[in-house]
Amino acid sequence: MNMKERFLKALKGEEVDKVPVVSVTQTAIVELMDQTGAAWPEAHSDAQKMADLAVASYEVCGLEGVRAPYCLTVLAEAMGCEVNMGTKNRQPSITGHPYPKGVDNLAMPDNLFEQGRIPAVMEAMKLMRDKVGDEVPIIAGMEGPITLASDLASVKKFMKWSIKKPEDFQTILDFACDACIEYANGLLEAGADVISVPDPVASPDLMAPDSFDKILKPVLQRFADGVNGPMVLHVCGNVTPILEMMAECHFESISIEEKVKDLAGAKAKVGDKVSICGNVSSPFTLLAGDEAKVKADSTRALEDGVDVLAPGCGIAPDTPVSNLKAMVEARDEYYA
Repeated sequence: MNMKERFLKALKGEEVDKVPVVSVTQTAIVELMDQTGAAWPEAHSDAQKMADLAVASYEVCGLEGVRAPYCLTVLAEAMGCEVNMGTKNRQPSITGHPYPKGVDNLAMPDNLFEQGRIPAVMEAMKLMRDKVGDEVPIIAGMEGPITLASDLASVKKFMKWSIKKPEDFQTILDFACDACIEYANGLLEAGADVISVPDPVASPDLMAPDSFDKILKPVLQRFADGVNGPMVLHVCGNVTPILEMMAECHFESISIEEKVKDLAGAKAKVGDKVSICGNVSSPFTLLAGDEAKVKADSTRALEDGVDVLAPGCGIAPDTPVSNLKAMVEARDEYYA
């Protein structure tokens, strides 16, 4: 079973020879930027550097897949948001919003795939495929519809509309969902095998579980149903209150952080509806821990039945290569 076959089967909850070790979230780290000469912020816009940096996490660290890009601003920028491109160890962030005053003038950009950094991302998908061949999975990351909608309106207005202007709230969500469907399918056509969808604004830290169930879940279901390939949904924070709802969003898999303390219990809750990726702590284990802690936490996740061993959230840029290697070693030792 090659890496691509193993990962795709694991996402679907099918039997595999061993649990894959992949990051479905942000993978770029400074050590790899230095080794490849492909550093942020240039690697956010340069297709070759984007691809080189992604491939390094596979070639150097041993992660069983390659993932790009490295932020949640590509589609938002193409839709009219202003972006600060960050630094070598800080991701891009949204600084301006096209629709803070309302939804009357929503307009999908003509030729969406020609806007902003989307052409570079599409080209990077092809470059990664040329580099790793057909037996290594390519994972394309993108912001989810809830987060995109909040970027288009601004988080402040988005939250306000959720309470005071429910029709505008639904309109901006549907608009964002349409864009996400188009972009995700474009990424698959460009060569991605799996679409990874971090949607942090859907977190219980920001939106009540009842709102997730009644309003956000139908949007995520429509998104998933409109995309022609397997997808992973990542929601930040302690998603224990919405685990079962996430499992009903029609994604193949969900990615969870270490803040979900009971991984075995989470597996029991979702049953065979979705597989689970995670949940080795990015800040406390991979960034701040030593190799022994990485191996201990990785082994615990395997024992608790995780389907894909992965960082619980985006890998911090200052994470050492040795700790990512230790996560792979832990899996190998578990099956030895």
